[in-house]
Amino acid sequence: MSLASKTKDIVKHFEFKFSKSLGQNFLIDQNILNKIVDSAELDENSTAIEIGPGIGVLTQEMARRCKKVIAVEIDDTLIPILNETLANFENIKIIHNDALKVDFKKLIEEEELENIKLVANLPYYVTTPILTKVLMDKLPLKSIIVMIQKEVADRIVAKPGTKEYGSLSILVQYYCDVHKVCKVSRNCFVPPPKVESSVIKMDLRPPKYHVVDEDLFFNVVRQAFNMRRKTLFNALKPIGLKEDELHNVFIEADIDEARRGETLSIEEFAKLSNIIYTKLKK
Repeated sequence: MSLASKTKDIVKHFEFKFSKSLGQNFLIDQNILNKIVDSAELDENSTAIEIGPGIGVLTQEMARRCKKVIAVEIDDTLIPILNETLANFENIKIIHNDALKVDFKKLIEEEELENIKLVANLPYYVTTPILTKVLMDKLPLKSIIVMIQKEVADRIVAKPGTKEYGSLSILVQYYCDVHKVCKVSRNCFVPPPKVESSVIKMDLRPPKYHVVDEDLFFNVVRQAFNMRRKTLFNALKPIGLKEDELHNVFIEADIDEARRGETLSIEEFAKLSNIIYTKLKK
């Protein structure tokens, strides 16, 4: 039986109603499923954290390859379905909770997880909050493999000087090496979403850039992109420096204050924030 048929049978059997508010679209393409699991490079020494397991299709595939899978599901109505579809697997733990409220550091410690990959078909509405949470919390992840809206994937891999480049691009690329795995047609889901999707892989690594204060660095980045049409000088006025001090920051950094945020590389943002840090500390 095909994955599409199995999924539709389970949905029908449990009389499951898809929730638009939770962004539920179940993957029904075996080829794409294989690409996700293959790109995660799971083995008997690795563990997977999955957010939004749905009816457990991806969860099963991962459990066959790795030591343990922790699946976090927010939807009450999916828990009994998961308890049935995953009943034959002893290496899966289902956590009924909102992933944005889960203390993953505590969970990783309690479950003694090692060699961790975060793998998920993320609901579009939580993509940015989830990625922000796991990266800013500095979870000990090896990699993040997620299926997300194509436009968001484009933003994550975007380079300076493009309209897609923004604070999300910088957040992810500061902590990770990123690349797209594949495009995913809307016809690979039930029900089909209104947009195309992409699978993207983010391999975590220590930051390549010297940043004195990461909170300030990301604050500078956010300010620079808050009003994209503003020059950097005008965008960074709320940062807390007097105008003459701010002028001097750009002179020291050798960055034209009339440029706009989307033209700066991560290295340039790092240089700018480090100089601002010294001025604020005086």
